[in-house]
Amino acid sequence: GSSASVTMFISPQPVEATDDAFWDQFWADTATSVQDVFALVPAAEIRAVREESPSNLATLCYKAVEKLVQGAESGCHTEKERQIVLNCCRLLTRILPYIFEDPDWRGFFWSTVPGAGRGGGDEDDENARPLAESLLLAVADLLFCPDFTVQSHRRSTVDTAEDIHSIDSCEYIWEAGVGFAHSPQPNYIHDLNRTELLKLLLTCFSEAMYLPPSSDSSNTNPWVQFFCSTENRHALPLFTSLLNVVCAYDPVGYGIPYNHLLFSDYREPLVEEAAQVLIVTLDYDSSTSSSPTVDGTTTGTAMDDVDPPGPDNLFVNYLSRIHREEDFQFILKGVARLLSNPLVQTYLPNSAKKIQFHQELLVLFWKLCDFNKKFLFFVLKSSDVLDILVPILYFLNDARADQSRVGLMHIGVFILLLLSGERNFGVRLNKPYSVRVPMDIPVFTGTHADLLIIVFHKIITSGHQRLQPLFDCLLTIVVNVSPYLKSLSMVAANKLLHLLEAFSTTWFLFSAVQNHHLVFFLLEVFNNIIQYQFDGNSNLVYAVIRKRNVFHQLANLPSDSQAIQKGLQRKKRTPEPISRTNSQDGVSMEGSRPAAPAEPGTLKTSLVATPGIDKLTEKSQVSEDGTMRSLEPESSQPPPEGSSPSAGSDGEPCSGEAAQPRRDRRRLSSTSSVGQWTPTPDWVMSWKSKLPLQTIMRLLQVLVPQVEKICIDKGLTDESEILKFLQHGTLVGLLPVPHPILIRKYQANSGTAMWFRTYMWGVIYLRNVDPPIWYDTDVKLFEIQRV
Repeated sequence: GSSASVTMFISPQPVEATDDAFWDQFWADTATSVQDVFALVPAAEIRAVREESPSNLATLCYKAVEKLVQGAESGCHTEKERQIVLNCCRLLTRILPYIFEDPDWRGFFWSTVPGAGRGGGDEDDENARPLAESLLLAVADLLFCPDFTVQSHRRSTVDTAEDIHSIDSCEYIWEAGVGFAHSPQPNYIHDLNRTELLKLLLTCFSEAMYLPPSSDSSNTNPWVQFFCSTENRHALPLFTSLLNVVCAYDPVGYGIPYNHLLFSDYREPLVEEAAQVLIVTLDYDSSTSSSPTVDGTTTGTAMDDVDPPGPDNLFVNYLSRIHREEDFQFILKGVARLLSNPLVQTYLPNSAKKIQFHQELLVLFWKLCDFNKKFLFFVLKSSDVLDILVPILYFLNDARADQSRVGLMHIGVFILLLLSGERNFGVRLNKPYSVRVPMDIPVFTGTHADLLIIVFHKIITSGHQRLQPLFDCLLTIVVNVSPYLKSLSMVAANKLLHLLEAFSTTWFLFSAVQNHHLVFFLLEVFNNIIQYQFDGNSNLVYAVIRKRNVFHQLANLPSDSQAIQKGLQRKKRTPEPISRTNSQDGVSMEGSRPAAPAEPGTLKTSLVATPGIDKLTEKSQVSEDGTMRSLEPESSQPPPEGSSPSAGSDGEPCSGEAAQPRRDRRRLSSTSSVGQWTPTPDWVMSWKSKLPLQTIMRLLQVLVPQVEKICIDKGLTDESEILKFLQHGTLVGLLPVPHPILIRKYQANSGTAMWFRTYMWGVIYLRNVDPPIWYDTDVKLFEIQRV
């Protein structure tokens, strides 16, 4: 069997490519699985062959690809041929990572070696293809091979076999959905075969893992580039098959609930593999390209006709051109159903099989919204967006204490940042929240906006310290939605004030160069609500009145050197970054478990730093009629060396500070990106003078005396009477002229594109444990760390 052949294979003697008897034993074995191949071909032996018998390794790769090409040509009609194809597939999946980890071998699959394994000197054009291209085209053909990976359309066995070259693979799409109405009969053998081929495809694409992260986004993956080009005649049906298989999957839909205890679900491995292949093919930096903007015209086909034709990567191209309402509905319902699956587990335990690929789904949803603006608008058009929001908030809350899930926290926040740039998202948040998913947060009665604020408060006050770079993002989301929030609950209002209290202590403000931005964001939230949604927000107004001291202290923030030193002294006595006291948490929801830290020994992959909020977003102003116009940033010169960067007009960082990589700008540290930074009176004054306190001070000036009078007159200590008064009060004509609404919209940038690449491959690395395709190979894109 194979075990014998592997040891012979290591012999330093080169074996002739024509010695079929020798090479055939590698794939002739009948009953093997990919796990067997991994056990029979140990890493040490592959590396030994690579170093000591390179010609044998080269020949083995050629012969294996040749067998796949032959299988694709013949159509795999016999059981024996199918077995050979599967075994070659498994063998290549095993060997490729060891080709990629060695820089000298990396170009091997892209070279053409005359005559090697091609039987004789007949060198026509077809033969001159690089090995990688032959391999990818053969895999594509095999994915639409009747009776192997798709249902045959033959009427009877008498007919001649379907010629694989004349097949229109668009008639063989794997699942109904986008651009295809017919749902083929499930066939688990086909699903297993597709899964093995997709695993090989994913392994081909994984060359990206062996290159260090670079900011150069022209660094395209040659495997993905070729596979998603017009050279692949199956690009459209394969893209559609992958998307439909993922979005149509229903873990409960395979029979009765609780069925996963009785039957093995052969579809799930295929869906996971499809999701992973899909997100890797969509790894594309949209900031460097003109992304296809599609006008409102619709055509009869599933893909919009666009001019110019859009990106060369056909998968990105097709994704950006989906435009039918029913296709959007199908995709959104599918993604929402799958993202909600872990939540359903919590209140209907075992009712459905618990899926594990929510991170891949979040990346896919991000790509859909980022590359297809029509899809983004569709998502926000109805309250269906809340079916995406609630699972994301659930994941954020659940993962907040776990350092191995920092990547999940980032992608959840990025998606909410992207959505929050659109007015409709803020409007949708006003829908009452009635779903009672058990979450470790205080019980409240209110809207989805309340849920969002309460979860964000929980992340900031009791999350893992690695989440601090996300605070800007979290508060930017709240600023973006604040002008549209009709009525905050008392619980959420108190949470916002608690954050302001925590962020405006002198030790926090003076201990890092950009901490004061958080105060600016929160003041902007209060101003937006008071100016644009005063009427329904008596809870927030009441909370502001009760905590009026915080605003007065900010207005009178001391800026002399002595006060700065005193503030920093206080820090040394308060190690806790943000106090959890007086946050009045109350009881957590019934059935919820506290967010747990990572189990010791959990593997995690490192991530590159994310760009600062000023690189991540651009400011837009909302005009009276609700349209937005971009505010072009004034050209800001970096400050001269050594001077501390002053804040922009609204206390935002200028480019001098933003240019520093994020990882050097850890919050709460007394040193900062600009050398040994120390706070000075000038620096404090530079931003203190810009604190937007006018609206709140005016509100307090008008309302506090009235509220005090009620309390004295009626001897009241009762909240409800005061709230009733505030509900009917008005500040019309008493407040400063409303400021224009500023939204910070996500903008595509190569920093985020690189972050997604490292995050996505890290997830794929960690999720492929059976077999462990990349484990213990010399990966360069990220580091594997143990908690």
